[in-house]
Amino acid sequence: MPPEKGETMENPVIIFGANEMGKAALEIFESNSVVVYGFLDDDESKHGQELSGVPVLGKTDDDGFLKLIGKKCEGFIAVDDRELRKGLVKLMVERRKKMPVNAIHRNAEIATSAHIGHGNFINNGVVVGSNAKIGNHCLLNTNSTVDFSATLGDLVQVGAGSVIGNEAEIGDNVFIGSGVTIVSGIKIGKGARIGAGSVVIAEVKANATVFGNPAKEL
Repeated sequence: MPPEKGETMENPVIIFGANEMGKAALEIFESNSVVVYGFLDDDESKHGQELSGVPVLGKTDDDGFLKLIGKKCEGFIAVDDRELRKGLVKLMVERRKKMPVNAIHRNAEIATSAHIGHGNFINNGVVVGSNAKIGNHCLLNTNSTVDFSATLGDLVQVGAGSVIGNEAEIGDNVFIGSGVTIVSGIKIGKGARIGAGSVVIAEVKANATVFGNPAKEL
């Protein structure tokens, strides 16, 4: 079940990634009146500075701050590079036995029957329809739509304004560019990449790259 819109977390959040996505995540948490304790980032030039008024505390593997997660703070991974995101999730789970929380904008529309996993970034204007399933650590950018009974695996990235039709099945590690339309019932294999503006009307094989209207393999 998705969290209620406007739900306030009991603990503040530490954001992994003092970057543009980190700023977007900060806005999402603030839209839900969630306190952000600070950022962690491996770029030492950012340490001691502030991002949108919130301090950059130290590196992502700093035990002094990691030990707060699961006790006094929650954690969120704000990194769009898939492999780096996977590594930071592994770090949090192994060190703290804790999955990242979701960052769901208060203006996202999440059906009460939808299932949302852990560590997802769901931005302003996103729509997730009834009985849709979102895996873990997905990025759903502004005004994207996951229609009813569609399924997203883990670590799926959906570009701004893209539409995933009802009952479509999107495998793990899929990249979907901005403004893509995936028609109802289509299956997208693991690791596939779909170029911006494409219209997908046929199944896409695992690890394939497709582009165009209609989308064709490159």
